Amino acid sequence: MHNKGRLLRNKDVQKKNYRQEKKRVAKELFSALKDPSVVIMSNWLKIRGTLKSWTKLWCVLKPGILLIYKTPGSDHWVGTILLNACKLIERPSKKDGFCFKLYHPLDKSIWAMKGPKGESVGSITQPLPSNYLIFRAASESDGRCWMDALELALSCSSLSKMTAKSGRDGDLSGSSESSHILQLLQSSLNQISHGHLFNDANSDKSEREAHEDSDNGANENGGRLTEESDMDQSDDVCLQATVFVEEAHEEMGEAGEASQVETVSEENKGLIWTLLKQLRPGMDLSKVVLPTFILEPRSFLDKLSDYYYHADLLSQAVMEESPYSRMKQVLRWYLSGFYKKPKGLKKPYNPILGEMFRCCWLHPQTDSCTFYIAEQVSHHPPVSAFYISNRKDGFCITGSILAKSKFYGNSLSAILDGKARLLFLTRDEEYIITMPYAHCKGILYGTMTLELGGKITIECEKTQCYTELEYKLKPFLGSSCNVNQISGKIRLGEDVLATVDGHWDSKVHLTEKRTGQQEVLWYPGPDIRRQRLKRQVVQVDQQEAFESERLWQHVTRAINDKDQMRATQEKFVLEEAQRQEARERAERPWNPRLFTFNSDTNEWHYKYPNTEAWDPEHCLLQFEKDGVIQTKEKSQRQRSSFAYSQNWAAQQKVSPTGS
Repeated sequence: MHNKGRLLRNKDVQKKNYRQEKKRVAKELFSALKDPSVVIMSNWLKIRGTLKSWTKLWCVLKPGILLIYKTPGSDHWVGTILLNACKLIERPSKKDGFCFKLYHPLDKSIWAMKGPKGESVGSITQPLPSNYLIFRAASESDGRCWMDALELALSCSSLSKMTAKSGRDGDLSGSSESSHILQLLQSSLNQISHGHLFNDANSDKSEREAHEDSDNGANENGGRLTEESDMDQSDDVCLQATVFVEEAHEEMGEAGEASQVETVSEENKGLIWTLLKQLRPGMDLSKVVLPTFILEPRSFLDKLSDYYYHADLLSQAVMEESPYSRMKQVLRWYLSGFYKKPKGLKKPYNPILGEMFRCCWLHPQTDSCTFYIAEQVSHHPPVSAFYISNRKDGFCITGSILAKSKFYGNSLSAILDGKARLLFLTRDEEYIITMPYAHCKGILYGTMTLELGGKITIECEKTQCYTELEYKLKPFLGSSCNVNQISGKIRLGEDVLATVDGHWDSKVHLTEKRTGQQEVLWYPGPDIRRQRLKRQVVQVDQQEAFESERLWQHVTRAINDKDQMRATQEKFVLEEAQRQEARERAERPWNPRLFTFNSDTNEWHYKYPNTEAWDPEHCLLQFEKDGVIQTKEKSQRQRSSFAYSQNWAAQQKVSPTGS
């Protein structure tokens, strides 16, 4: 009996010690998890942007938050996700690796307003969705490790909210809910300690099996999306969309006159003389085969896209209240398309009939995208048609250019005959825009120099606001300050509101007629150049056979290698194939793939335009596939969630306390 009593007392002591130790460990655990310096996990993850493309970013998981950086460290912060509003699900994928998704169940933003150091603007990357993020880990084991770690961080977030609400900092014993969360934490820690987070042995399904289960689930529901996959519509719609990647390199010529002047070598002078013997003054050069040394190694369809590296100026123009302010912003955008110059005096390739070029620009400020599609719709005469769309920011552009060249003896002019129509969707305003011509002089004697000349107009019939601008050629006895000069006026009806003067590749001043106040309307200095939007292109191996970069790749490679003979041979192969196609087609008319001709207006129009104003309640995102720019509509579930969140936000404005 005596021994039995001693054993019972020892057991009571053991239980008491166990409870005290358990409480101590729990308090230490809770204290550590509340410490913002604690890092639960950090590693590289691929994150899917709004336009489907993936970006590799450094992710740091802390209790309640997920920090995202461009590189390890804290110098290039991209954004912070608040986990207390997030749900976490695994997302089956056909690709390698393991996908999971963090999302807000009511389609509200999951992002914090400021960074860990008070940053208000994160490092520029491709646009990321506001109400969800999809991550891809390198392997299934890594992915499940992240899933478990995120579950732990989400639990930490819930626990912090509860204890903050109760006012008991670190006291876990006063709440059954806290005890439940503590059990979750301990369970997660047990999984970590037993290697579950770092071992794939406990994963009872492979990614392929999970995807098959997902497909079966859809079939069992009569082809409808399940609740989880329904929330993933914004991503699933893009599974077939064109994949764009950021352009690796953009070549820019020097500012000023230097990049518009070229001294021709003796060898090339001989080629020019041979060419000139075939010409006579006033002759159209569209049918003349030009030597490759004067070619800029890209297509004319590509060159026409130079006007959209500052498309965000149009996004801002839509928001301006007065017609005059909108016209000023449109003029800024128009001028932004000229300062990018090739190195030396170069001419882009004449596009092949049926050739296509597509690209886009991401807008970090508005989380939108400007899409550009161009097609060569006629060869004789050479006509290039183009369409640009950013419905979310409220603008689209359509137009066509007939490129004509005239030889005048010691000079020649490249005339861009045509117009562009810029439409502001929410205002139903159309701006009709024309182009200057390019003038090259000094072909036979003097220095070969390229300039822009002629009068252009930007007209809005609805507002009666329009701009007249003249690009001036350098006078015969002019100095360097007379190069690239422009002057013009902005009118409202018959009234002159402002005058414009300066240099199109440097400072352009605007002077208010009524007040005499002067401002710099445009100056493409270093700050502006840094603000150029990053162009996204299709990788060459993903392009169709008649897309510009792939079509001309062998010519481009030869020009870059400075092998004129090979460039000429490759160019001849393309041109001969085009001539052979024309012979086989005989009298049958060419039917462009993406554009159609309107004989009433004598203009080319995109076959798939959408000029309806963007409706955030119904529109999910804009994307492009096979040259067709499309908009994905929201599902009924997403529209209901959007309406609910809008109503909730309105109620919060009326009653900030939510009562």
